[in-house]
Amino acid sequence: MTASQPNYPSPQAVMMRLLTGYWMSQALHVAAQLGIADLLKDGPQTVAHLAAASGSHERSLYRLLRGLAGEGVFAEDEQGRFALTPLGECLRSDVPNSQRSLAIMNGEEHYRCWGELLYCVQTGKTAFDKLYGQPIFDYLASHPRQARIFDEGMVGVHGAETKAMLDAYDFQGIGTLADIGGGNGSLLAATLQRHPSLRGLLFDRPDVIERAKGYLQAAGVESRCTLKGGNFFETAPSGGDVYLMRHIIHDWNDEQSRTILRNCRKVVPSTGKLLMIESVIPPGNEPCFAKMLDLTMLTIPGGMERTESEYRALLASAGFHLSRILPTAAHVDVIECVPV
Repeated sequence: MTASQPNYPSPQAVMMRLLTGYWMSQALHVAAQLGIADLLKDGPQTVAHLAAASGSHERSLYRLLRGLAGEGVFAEDEQGRFALTPLGECLRSDVPNSQRSLAIMNGEEHYRCWGELLYCVQTGKTAFDKLYGQPIFDYLASHPRQARIFDEGMVGVHGAETKAMLDAYDFQGIGTLADIGGGNGSLLAATLQRHPSLRGLLFDRPDVIERAKGYLQAAGVESRCTLKGGNFFETAPSGGDVYLMRHIIHDWNDEQSRTILRNCRKVVPSTGKLLMIESVIPPGNEPCFAKMLDLTMLTIPGGMERTESEYRALLASAGFHLSRILPTAAHVDVIECVPV
């Protein structure tokens, strides 16, 4: 008698799942765009009700929800009504770290850019510039709807990272924390809330700073936060004891990143530190979020994820020493650097 063999999926089955991944991302995009999760937050609803409320074709909407129910996003009951699952709750717009805007963004500009991945690999150029005629951050500055969705999407993708970063790194004893390229201020606000004696300095493009004011006010930390608009390719603000950049350097190539880091080096005190929150690519062939995120950097902003050795070399060329890398419970690491 032989022992039973594990029922592992065949390579063909695994490949099929990989090849059809865009089916799910686009289905989630449509559900998010229609606001289905918000319509279900108070309990199960019929497809007729959901179709009328979302302006959708009833039979086609049923087919969408049935497919997503098969993946655990929604659940259909015996009466044909649909309800939210814990997974589907992530698509509500009114929950902490909502991923609704991320689903919308991924199904719009990001989806189009990934369709140009072959172009990016063959040329080394970004798909976003090809499709939209300008770099992504210039595009966002002149497209308020997309800028709002981008800000909300970044909270959705980075939300879990914030607590993980705050748990991994000790911010006690810091006077002023300068968040360079801090976006809508969500990371700085959470840090100030965790550490009541800390003061903050938020630095980003002037159009981004305008979007951040309301967030910091709503978080109740605006009285402890100074906001400065500018361009980190030209300068960085003085006045910080520790400088922080989350997912900034990965947006840019080595030359651009070196310019940003050198501008920071001019203002970081000799006793200060620079903290970079990034996804450091580990050696080996194990699955890693950063390896696929790296392709997003290739297609959209033109940046890259890096290994530890690549970060060490980049930082050394800008006047910093990588003192340690602290892993977190999320997909990011805290890279602590000191000026040399």
